[in-house]
Amino acid sequence: MDEKTQVAAAALLDTWSAHAWDNGIQLDSLDEMDRLLVITHNSSYEITVISPRSNEILVRGGRYFPEFTPARLAGSSLGGSFLKMGGIYVDFSMEINANGQVIITSRVRTIEVHRTRHHDVIREISRPSSDN
Repeated sequence: MDEKTQVAAAALLDTWSAHAWDNGIQLDSLDEMDRLLVITHNSSYEITVISPRSNEILVRGGRYFPEFTPARLAGSSLGGSFLKMGGIYVDFSMEINANGQVIITSRVRTIEVHRTRHHDVIREISRPSSDN
């Protein structure tokens, strides 16, 4: 019995741990009331940070959030068992807890960060243009 099982590289803990995590943002690096505009493959989401430490947000967008809804950003994943807690990353899906449900978005394409302390600072995070 010489069975082989193929596993995606991202599903391996070593690969996940070694990932650079430089193409996204952690909520705890933001301030209260900072805003994000997250564009996924299927939808766009407006996110207001309520508590960066506890990942509490208000979210509007997509099919499940027609109006601003209190929620908690669990983090980002590739749909497997690993979760980058409290972060939003390009090419990963967001996992959002709201109203007793877990909503998993399509994969993130672009993240715009609008800082409240620095009104003129807007940071856009997206996939490098050579990969599009």
